[in-house]
Amino acid sequence: MRTENTELNISRIINASPVTVWKAWSEPEHLAKWWIPAPIECKVVKLDLRPGGGFETLMSEGGGEFKPHIKACFLDITPARRMVWTTTLAEGWQPIEPWLALTAIITFEQEGKGTRYSARVLHKSPADSRKHEELGFHEGWGTTIDQLAAFAERLK
Repeated sequence: MRTENTELNISRIINASPVTVWKAWSEPEHLAKWWIPAPIECKVVKLDLRPGGGFETLMSEGGGEFKPHIKACFLDITPARRMVWTTTLAEGWQPIEPWLALTAIITFEQEGKGTRYSARVLHKSPADSRKHEELGFHEGWGTTIDQLAAFAERLK
């Protein structure tokens, strides 16, 4: 669902508590298991959950060499409630020029016995937002959220 011409949103209910979903996000060995759509493999290089902390992952297709996936900087962290990161900065607030500039606002809200997991993704321009959507934002992010849900529901 598009709410503005520079914003993409996706949301799902996960049958696990916000604390459990946060644990799946906040521990590198857990994040590596669901962060990239299978069968692509993920390697977590950095996951420093504090403002200014680095977030970096690599990906490998078909058992090949690991290549860059995400290089970002956390802007805001409220454990089990919200995280904000951007691809326009690297660890320590260092400016970088990513292939796709975005800021992701991820929220974990208690809903019934589960968690409403939402991602609000802001882009610098309508063209970048369209590009991200055309590259499969809803399918890709949707797949990873489904993988997160399956992982978190087993983690409980």
